[in-house]
Amino acid sequence: MDRNKHAYFAGGCFWCTEAVYKRLKGVLKVVPGYCGGNLKNPTYNEVCSGLTGHAETVQVIYDSEKVSFESLLEVFFKTHNPTTINRQGNDVGSHYRSIAFYSDGKEKKIIENYIDKLNKHDIYSDDIVTQIIKFDAFYKAENYHENYYELNKNQPYCDLVITPKIRKFEQIFESKISEN
Repeated sequence: MDRNKHAYFAGGCFWCTEAVYKRLKGVLKVVPGYCGGNLKNPTYNEVCSGLTGHAETVQVIYDSEKVSFESLLEVFFKTHNPTTINRQGNDVGSHYRSIAFYSDGKEKKIIENYIDKLNKHDIYSDDIVTQIIKFDAFYKAENYHENYYELNKNQPYCDLVITPKIRKFEQIFESKISEN
């Protein structure tokens, strides 16, 4: 049985989401791209127009013997705001919406149960608006989006938005940080 699995999450800007997941033990690779829309092979500009229906998404390739889908889901919910429709902070538009994609009934149930647990424990003051969508297709983003944070740490967006998300991840998941 293949230990390497794929998961797909849209949690706002994919630069942020990529930077967080790259630091998680058991994650082999993170690829920024687009899911959830109606156009094959969309470009960044097309997705940002809001007309394609896609969301900025990361493909997380992980070793299922080192990190579970549940752990990936926990990181997803604790490192972005799942209560805002079509926005994360100052990033606004339908391409920034919160989506947890599932590939089978088991993953769908895990996502539904996790959201139910969050709602029952009143973790957030507002309702969770994360969409639960069946995975269909992933379109890799243009190459300049890969490793964006590592290549552009001195850019204001990275300093003001991505670095705080990484610090939050590191505080919450200290024992799960990759050594790479």
